[in-house]
Amino acid sequence: MALAVRVIPCLDVDAGRVVKGVNFENLRDAGDPVELAREYYRQGADELTFLDVTASSSGRETTYDMVRRTAEELFIPLTVGGGVRTPHDVDMLLRCGADKVGVNTAAIQNPDLISEVADRFGAQVLVLSIDARRCTEESDHQTESGYEVTTIGGKHRTGIDALEWAEKAAELGAGEILLNSMDADGTKNGFDLPMIRDVRSVVDIPLIASGGAGRLEDFPPAIEAGADAVLAASVFHFGEMTVTDVKTTLKNAGYEVR
Repeated sequence: MALAVRVIPCLDVDAGRVVKGVNFENLRDAGDPVELAREYYRQGADELTFLDVTASSSGRETTYDMVRRTAEELFIPLTVGGGVRTPHDVDMLLRCGADKVGVNTAAIQNPDLISEVADRFGAQVLVLSIDARRCTEESDHQTESGYEVTTIGGKHRTGIDALEWAEKAAELGAGEILLNSMDADGTKNGFDLPMIRDVRSVVDIPLIASGGAGRLEDFPPAIEAGADAVLAASVFHFGEMTVTDVKTTLKNAGYEVR
């Protein structure tokens, strides 16, 4: 029996404020994270994701405080990512009230971090965030799959094949994958369906589709392509649609929602 589809608002946080741009550039203020979290909980969000987009050590305490304040108000799973480098960072976030922790760059630099976190806290705690781009003719690296893992908001190309990385991360113990198409991010042109299909073909752990949501009709195709959950940011922050709208659209398309 298929699990109910999850709808997850994502809050990109910089210095304690929610921000949103296109391809992680030209960021604009979208509000207070705790207030937005409260509103999305009211709308029926299944989970919430916080991504600390600057993730500087100086802002670490701001993030901890924000997670504490949010966790006190919500009774749905909270995932926090950005700047998580060690099992100690994971431990601190869990103590502040996070349910899951997103890891990206640190896992690329040290893949053993995935198994260390999974072994210590349980695989369900670790969400591997993959920011993937298509290789172009101008790309320094050409991967077998045609998708390349990037870091620093898509600016740094790693040369790592995104499909191989997803498969390896699942083997190492990642509980789920947050797949963010950097080509689609913030464009509102729809999810990257071929990328979702291709990643789904190599992993059987839960897959969250991210990047590109612009219209209500963009969501059902992402589930059809193989995603277990859909994540969006700006369309929610700026009032273009609600979580309730997305759930109704998915339900009308024949998918079970919570």
